[in-house]
Amino acid sequence: MSLKNFFSKGDKTKHPQSIEAENITVEILKTLIPIRSLSIEKLESFATDRKAERYPAKSILFNQGDQADCAYYLLSGKVSISDDAGKNYEVEAHTAKAKFPLSSGIKHTLKAEAKTDVSILRVSQKIMSMQPSEPHHSLSLNFPAQLSNSHLIQTFSQNYMEEDIPVPSMPDVALKLRKAMEKDIGIAEAVKIIQFDPVIAAKLIQVANCPLYVTVNPAKTCLEAVNRIGLKATQNLVISLCIKDIFQAKNSAIKKLLESIWRQSVYVSCISYVLASETKIVNPEEALLAGLICDIGLVPFLTYAANLPDNYYTKQELIDAIPYIRGPVGMNILREWDFPEELVVIPSFAENWYQHTQDKLSLIDIVVLSRLHSKIGTADMAQLPAITSIPAASKLDHVQLSPENSLHILHNAQNKINEAKRAFSI
Repeated sequence: MSLKNFFSKGDKTKHPQSIEAENITVEILKTLIPIRSLSIEKLESFATDRKAERYPAKSILFNQGDQADCAYYLLSGKVSISDDAGKNYEVEAHTAKAKFPLSSGIKHTLKAEAKTDVSILRVSQKIMSMQPSEPHHSLSLNFPAQLSNSHLIQTFSQNYMEEDIPVPSMPDVALKLRKAMEKDIGIAEAVKIIQFDPVIAAKLIQVANCPLYVTVNPAKTCLEAVNRIGLKATQNLVISLCIKDIFQAKNSAIKKLLESIWRQSVYVSCISYVLASETKIVNPEEALLAGLICDIGLVPFLTYAANLPDNYYTKQELIDAIPYIRGPVGMNILREWDFPEELVVIPSFAENWYQHTQDKLSLIDIVVLSRLHSKIGTADMAQLPAITSIPAASKLDHVQLSPENSLHILHNAQNKINEAKRAFSI
């Protein structure tokens, strides 16, 4: 297929009538997230083949609930984004918000109206979900040029490719429980295995009594906890509770960083559980485990750094390397642990806001939504898309979206999430 046909294929949505078209340049495309990461060849072909469209003030660009097959970027003017209740926010061209699409899912979650004359670029969903490489098929490390001269990156990469970086072992009680459950054991046998680790047994009881599991009478024993949660859910929870022990280091600075990463993982996992429970499509315990393993690939990297002299690297080098380490190393660990493929790919997709692996809501979508929601109110917000504009949000058929509160269900469940965080962080 030619690049021209590739870029134009599948655009069948009925769009508002534009008043004129404008040429676009590669320089403009290089400012738009995520398509700026495409090769220069693809960007040049796109700039040659497509044009931006002009619409007058008061034009309705799209309505809430309309089916979509492309993303909308605002190149000039101002647009109002609103929901059915009338809550709204504005996006103005050349601002941080305008780097991201106004909408990019299979249907529009909100309404967009031109406040002034505007210039709009439409980009097919196929392009939006493209990546420079295919991380879910590759466990190799790929760093940008600005990091390639880092001694830390060079030595870690060499040791990783030579398989000389130790992979964390699955905690003993989790491994024993998994092997036993392969033989179709009952609840009583599972409880005996869990009780060999009194700390995990105590944590399991506490989590069973946290707000994620609605109950009148609190569980007082491990048997009551497993009975309440169920056997398969217990297995996932035991793995989840054991993972915290992996996020350890002797170096105080690295230990502090790992603790921060763990707390964020717990927050994402609790959000994932609540959102999965609400949608009733994705298994909540699998969503909880998926949230916890997003950053597991950082453990070998940071443990490796902790064993080096303090002057061998800077903290900024560690931070800059994280996006390139998380996916491939995390996938490698989870494959070593024999996790199912839908969990193995989570570290690679966790911060890929525009991933679109399937039209139906998936475990990946839940984690992406939860990860993005967890960053609301942080210093990173200005560099992130609106949660209502990403593909995963367009698959939430029965969850209320709001420009003001992001995902309404999670806004209302914040106290429950905070209490669950404390239970998992013990």
